[in-house]
Amino acid sequence: MKLRIKGNSLRLRVSRSEVVRLIQDGHIEDAIHFASHEEATLTYALAHAPSDRDISVEYRPQRITIWLSTNAAKQWSGSEQTGIYGEIDTGFGPLTLVVEKDFACLDRSKAENEDTFPNPKAGGTC
Repeated sequence: MKLRIKGNSLRLRVSRSEVVRLIQDGHIEDAIHFASHEEATLTYALAHAPSDRDISVEYRPQRITIWLSTNAAKQWSGSEQTGIYGEIDTGFGPLTLVVEKDFACLDRSKAENEDTFPNPKAGGTC
């Protein structure tokens, strides 16, 4: 799972096997360690649960979880839909949330693109 933070936006890109695990297990997560002590860790997760909102976020110290509704997650996982998108009002402006399938890069080797989704632009004429 790839995490991208830019300004007031948060994006997760997930591989094919991660999408399968998300649907089967209800969540996936990863962490980044900034130093050798436990408090210097940021865990980021993607989970699904029954909800009226397609996408939301939960922040706790050292942990960010993007929540998808179970219906939205299942529909997205079994379709050609690229991602699930939304905005959350934080009281300090909108926070843009994006969860997308990780597509193969057109300029990388087969090994580097392992476990990605087929790029819809592959084989196209530039």
